[in-house]
Amino acid sequence: MAKYVLCLKIIHNFATQNVIENTMNERQIIARNIKLMREANGFTQKHVADFLGIQRSTYSNYETGDRELPLSLMEKLADLYGCDTYALYDESGDVMECMLATAFRVENLSPDDMAQIADFKRIVKNYLKMEALLGNE
Repeated sequence: MAKYVLCLKIIHNFATQNVIENTMNERQIIARNIKLMREANGFTQKHVADFLGIQRSTYSNYETGDRELPLSLMEKLADLYGCDTYALYDESGDVMECMLATAFRVENLSPDDMAQIADFKRIVKNYLKMEALLGNE
């Protein structure tokens, strides 16, 4: 019985460690991608944090992978960058290819301006998805 309990503890410890490592890796991938996307769009951490309604230091922790980015914020970022949420999990580092290329001035953007940009990109992204589903008829 003692061997059985010891075996279960070893399996549990291995599984727990594996989950922790996968979570850490996933968090680092998302952190890298949101930083790449932010920089490609010319936004500061302050711009993005204000748009998300959080402190800049909190956003910075998401970009470094020190904190896990909540799904609700992932969705807002995906809209802002004109990509699907799953693109934030892209391990290849080619996240720039999935972003909608749009030109906006980024100086003096308010959170409302950024919300309008995100809304516009969401509309375009959904239009492109519908067009692809319909086979460009």
